[in-house]
Amino acid sequence: MSRDEAVRVAAQEIPGPHGAIPARAYTPADPAGPGLVWLHGGGFWAGDLDMPEADWVARSFAARGIAVLSVDYRLAPPMADAAGRAGRSGFRHPVPVDDVVAAFRWATTSEPVTGPWAIGGTSAGGNLAAAATLRLVADGGAAPALALLAYPTLLAVQPAPDPELRAALDADPAADVFGPDAVRALYENYLDAPAEQATSSAAPGLAVRDELAGFPPVIMINAEVDELRVSGEAFARTLAEAGVPIDVSIEPGTTHGYLNRPEEAAASRSIARYAERILALG
Repeated sequence: MSRDEAVRVAAQEIPGPHGAIPARAYTPADPAGPGLVWLHGGGFWAGDLDMPEADWVARSFAARGIAVLSVDYRLAPPMADAAGRAGRSGFRHPVPVDDVVAAFRWATTSEPVTGPWAIGGTSAGGNLAAAATLRLVADGGAAPALALLAYPTLLAVQPAPDPELRAALDADPAADVFGPDAVRALYENYLDAPAEQATSSAAPGLAVRDELAGFPPVIMINAEVDELRVSGEAFARTLAEAGVPIDVSIEPGTTHGYLNRPEEAAASRSIARYAERILALG
């Protein structure tokens, strides 16, 4: 039996505060127990359930026995994009966070997951995973047992990179696409407000120690030549200072979005590390 034959894929519509939330459930033939709510990237305004960051990633986890709910959260208004991606929505913060919170709560009541649920995502999806976790923890009730953050963006006002990362970006101009101005534009489109007005609900890297009480363990893997590393590593330091178990690392030889490029060996390496942590939840 091939990996794909061992996974059943089904469309889902999840009730949410802003209407039905499209999602896709990936059910392993032989579930290991834990589940994962997964969120694709796309700068808050683009992306879908068919992109590799969503579909290939979900199939890869499910092939290892992890049930996955991939969530098609509502998107911010379209922005110009050199790659030609088309936005198809027009929702501002906190609507996408509301969708993710509702989807996670729905997932915790679903079959065939008998173990705990993790939450995770890439880039803007990593932001939403962290933001939803902050709210779930604050509200009480079901909350993630683990957060997976893949090259996340977590600050609307992004500090400058250190000299080593700056030199790596200068040496690879094609990777130098997430400087402070570009990140500010993404967040202001998401917020419909100046980036300085972002709270931790929109920019989880702003969370303070008290907000992080009860936050679950985190595994974060950043791309090597990616300016978004700055916000991920800043959040990792805050988590550590708050006593949250944090495993933060860099996937060597990568640029932003590498989970959207399954042909790169680094994508499978990161999935294997994430899956190991999820399966250890039992």
